This record gives sequence, structure tokens and C-alpha cells, in this order.
Amino acid sequence: MIIMVNGAFGAGKTSAANRLVEEIPNSMLFDPEEIGFMLMKMVPEQMREEKAGSEDFQDLSMWREWTVKLAEHFLKEFGKHLIVPMTIRRPDYLAEIRGGFEATGEKTFHFCLIASKETIHDRLRMRGEEEGNWVFQQTDKCVDAYARGGFDETIDTERLTTEEVVQYIIEKTHAVHLTSQ
Repeated sequence: MIIMVNGAFGAGKTSAANRLVEEIPNSMLFDPEEIGFMLMKMVPEQMREEKAGSEDFQDLSMWREWTVKLAEHFLKEFGKHLIVPMTIRRPDYLAEIRGGFEATGEKTFHFCLIASKETIHDRLRMRGEEEGNWVFQQTDKCVDAYARGGFDETIDTERLTTEEVVQYIIEKTHAVHLTSQ
């Protein structure tokens, strides 16, 4: 099983993903952002700009391809459920990655955590992010994209605790997972 936990920086996805790993037996965290960080270190900025047209590693096709391929290797090598926190705001990128995950034969779920811009900014400040940094700059783009739709099931985290979000995801994935066996 693969559980994708999508959302803006500050929406609660990393907290939820870490708790899901604790709650779901035989699971592990698989964070595609680490693949992106590696690409940012290895591929010179000018080359990234030429290939992707932006500074965002998600615009590199190799990031999306490697995310899927590495997940496939993790599934084969370790045999664990993957919990995947990610901030994807483009429905076409989500479809590409989700389609790749589904092609592995694993049941794949996607949840998009949402909250208001104000709540997201409050959470970012609470975790020590510097006002105006890159993650702050992504908030409007994410909030707008998620409001337009195309992100499967959304969970409004505005007034939910991490535990409530986790229990909701567990209930949804467990119910579907049991009926598919």
C-alpha cells in the first residue's frame, strides 16, 4: 500500500506522515523531497533552468520519474507500505506520480491536507521558518491550486489535530484495503 499525504508546507503532512508510520504496521516513510534535494546539489542551476524552466525540482521530469522508480525499488527491497509526504500542486504531476505508484500493483491512496493561508503561515512561523522564505512563497500557489480541485480527497486540517487526521486516513485506507483483498 502507498499513502500519499499531499499539502502545502505547514498543512500538517509531515506530522501526519510520521504518525502514520508509527500507527501502520510494516510501513516506512518515503520522502521524495530528498530526491529533489539530491538533484538540487548534483544538477547545476543553469542546467535545471534549461531543463525545467524553473528553480523547482518538481519541474524536472527526472525527479518525477525517479520518485516512482525509487518507490518501486523500496517496495521490492523492503516490502513495506510507503507513507509519502509531498507538496505537489500541479494535478498533471500528481497524476504522473500516482499513476506510476499504481503501476507497481500497490493500492495507492492520495489525501490532500488543506488549511487557510493564515493558519499555514502561523504553523510555518511556529516551526521556525523565516517570514518570506521559499516555503512561505509557495503558500498562495498551493492554496489556490488545491481550491481549484483535482487532488482527490481533501482533509481540512484547520481545526483538526494530527491524531484526528491520522485516524481519518487510517479509517479510509483500512476500509478500502480490506475490501480489496
